[in-house]
Amino acid sequence: MGKFGFIIHPLCISDFSRKFPLAQKMPERFVKKIMERLPPVRVSEITGIESPSGSAKGYFVAVPLLPEQMLGLPEELVRERIVKACRSAQSMGAQIAGLGAFTSVAGDKGVSIAKELDIPVTTGNSYTVATALEAVRRACSAAGKALEDLEIAVVGANGSIGSTCAKILAGEVRFMTLISRDMKKLEQLAGEIMQQTGLAVYTTNRPEGPLKRADVVIAVSSSVDTIIMPEYLKRGAIVCDVARPRDVSAMVAKQRKDVLIIEGGVVKVPGEVNFNFNFGLPPGMCFACMAETMILAMEGRFESYSIGNRLQPEKVGEIWKLGKKHGFTLAGIRNPNGFTAYSELRKRVSGYGNRTR
Repeated sequence: MGKFGFIIHPLCISDFSRKFPLAQKMPERFVKKIMERLPPVRVSEITGIESPSGSAKGYFVAVPLLPEQMLGLPEELVRERIVKACRSAQSMGAQIAGLGAFTSVAGDKGVSIAKELDIPVTTGNSYTVATALEAVRRACSAAGKALEDLEIAVVGANGSIGSTCAKILAGEVRFMTLISRDMKKLEQLAGEIMQQTGLAVYTTNRPEGPLKRADVVIAVSSSVDTIIMPEYLKRGAIVCDVARPRDVSAMVAKQRKDVLIIEGGVVKVPGEVNFNFNFGLPPGMCFACMAETMILAMEGRFESYSIGNRLQPEKVGEIWKLGKKHGFTLAGIRNPNGFTAYSELRKRVSGYGNRTR
């Protein structure tokens, strides 16, 4: 049985106050100061992960810092907190540590964290890419849309997930826009895609215009705020929001019934898994970044699998196959209101007009 630790952190103050109810009575500024000083917290033990090919158990360990603190506090302080959380997981028997949400952003996508530990780490980004792309392909197919005929936009394309999604999809589509803040890095990525696939992609740091043309949007930025608004999106668009916290404003689901929002990277875990912690998904399901850590533990692959700013597309395919071997399956198409059956997608998304450029 492989053992793992998965490092999490609160995405908002309410996440923290659920664990520490006294914080509900304190001013937010004071609570944030307390959070900066708290050590890592063991949240729960994860049991029941089992398939004919292997089994695993693990622990959730929390770094009590919000996304804005992860990005705004001194990098050395944040990295020290994450390292302590990983060492705490190791003391519980973990043979590999997974970095969740913004813990994977700090420390150059796990590279600096891995150098300070005796156990390997992974961001889970390879399996996140694999499941997000599979969700997009299935949604397009169920909605009667041919991916090769659609215009794709990748928001947050300079990140490890976004750049890998773009590179893989570039071999399947004819129209692609890359969106990110750093235009120099974006142009470098566009050059790599051109060299590897021959596809000329459009690059911009302003999402409003390109998103109004995009049939499929993959949102994977590291923004602490929502950046995709209802008025940005094309009628009938499929939007896959992989970001944590969300890139897509909650108002999109309320105001744009003609748009399908899906959450990329939600999978069903094999066995009778018990997380002993509620992170907002139905029983037995988890995010792909968590699942990658579990898969590696079940496989006995104790190595720093997905770290750094550039992932290897080959590893995306490999971890997808390992997930299938151990019984991990795509949970379905999950939108803000819950899971949507594939049979319902055609009714919701098709019939909104042909692609326009």
